[in-house]
Amino acid sequence: MPKTLTALRVLAGLVLFSSIAAAQQAPTVRIRGTIEAVDGPVLSIKTREGSDVKVKTTDNVAVFGVAKTSLSEIKPGSYIGVTAMPEPDGMQKAIAVHIFPENQRGAAEGFRPWDLRANSTMTNATVAETVAGTDGQHIVVKYKDGEKKVLVPPETPIVSFVAGDKSEMKPGAKVIIFGANKKDDGTLEANRVNVGRDGITPPM
Repeated sequence: MPKTLTALRVLAGLVLFSSIAAAQQAPTVRIRGTIEAVDGPVLSIKTREGSDVKVKTTDNVAVFGVAKTSLSEIKPGSYIGVTAMPEPDGMQKAIAVHIFPENQRGAAEGFRPWDLRANSTMTNATVAETVAGTDGQHIVVKYKDGEKKVLVPPETPIVSFVAGDKSEMKPGAKVIIFGANKKDDGTLEANRVNVGRDGITPPM
């Protein structure tokens, strides 16, 4: 009995520790919008929903340009992110595709719900196969837990992430911040900002 009680206490302690650790993980916020002002490290952003938020960027903030590219850049072996709408037959119909640079291969790999539109999805995966069809490009992407068949219609925006710098974070720039950390005092902090180049609104 004493050994059983000790084991139960240890288990209870582990559960409590796990709960505390989970509670201490700062929640993140996805932000899409337009930079309206820059004050040192603080960006004032008008979100797509029309609200005003301030985001403090870290000293080592990574800035990536979101640049228009072509469908021909999506090849077997490419690591891509597909924003899509599910079709009745199980296929994903792309509404945007972004190509990751090689040093970001594996980033957020997998399939998940997304918030670009109601019921939209995001699949970050490696291209296994790509075949031209009459209705667009048919792509098979594979990730660690499975695969998805994707239709990329001709009008789908295709973009790539390219290295940028802080000077691109300026008034008028369209941005997406995938995961701004929400601090205990309610402030937002970001260590990565993705900026649309040449007037592009990041489509993902």
